Amino acid sequence: MPYFNLNIPENETSTASLYYEDWGAGDPVVLIHGWPLSHEMWEYQIDALVTAGYRVIAYDRRGFGKSAKTWTGYDYDTLTSDLAALIDGLALESVSLVGFSMGGGEVVRYLSRFGIDKIKKAVLISSVVPFMLKTDDHPEGVPAELFDGFAEKLANDRPAFLSEFAKQFYGEGLLSKPVSQHILNWHQNLSLQASARATERCLQSFSRTDFRCDLDKIRIPLLVIHGDADKTVPIEATSAIVASRVPQAEYTVLEGAPHGLFITDRDMLNQRLIDFLGQ
Repeated sequence: MPYFNLNIPENETSTASLYYEDWGAGDPVVLIHGWPLSHEMWEYQIDALVTAGYRVIAYDRRGFGKSAKTWTGYDYDTLTSDLAALIDGLALESVSLVGFSMGGGEVVRYLSRFGIDKIKKAVLISSVVPFMLKTDDHPEGVPAELFDGFAEKLANDRPAFLSEFAKQFYGEGLLSKPVSQHILNWHQNLSLQASARATERCLQSFSRTDFRCDLDKIRIPLLVIHGDADKTVPIEATSAIVASRVPQAEYTVLEGAPHGLFITDRDMLNQRLIDFLGQ
């Protein structure tokens, strides 16, 4: 299994590694997963992209999936340093970065910190960018009390919270069952691979990190995709603002799509990705 060594603080174990998978040939596409999942969430996108002629690299963020469960390092600067180390270590050029939800933050923070020399295009899907938290200058955001409640529920009963969270993630309601119980079970299995520490610390990171200044440094083609029925990451607080602030952004709103559109609307998502990457 392919692993990549991470830089870690001296007070932690001497080695820690990032798990990744590498398929296909052609221009590289790096897929960055959302919270609280792993690279395996991209199952349907990987198949479509490799078939379309791309080299696809998908990795588990530290603390998630098969990657090292470090105690620290869940701030976005450290997470983007991990991404940069992976890109450098695999000697990737002309990369397209694709980030889902929390992973969108890694995309724009990477561009802000490391520039575009190795990056060709970027894609934000159901992304938390530019800012999730409700503040005086960002009234569209989500109240801090909601995230604090999430943290409390994670501490009290992580499996129960993640199970309920998955239903909203895919837009389940009293009369709406967009995905099977088997998909929900699969989602839960992926979620519980993460450490409790990583799950909680990344909740703090994606809910409170402000990426508005990072947007000004995006100088490459950008595709923004979001569902207008997303109850997990509100489109008005995130992707709608990105589309208005990044002049070259292509903005696709999927009508009726929930947060987990990589499953519920996978055919439309995959075709939009392939079209954009092939332009």
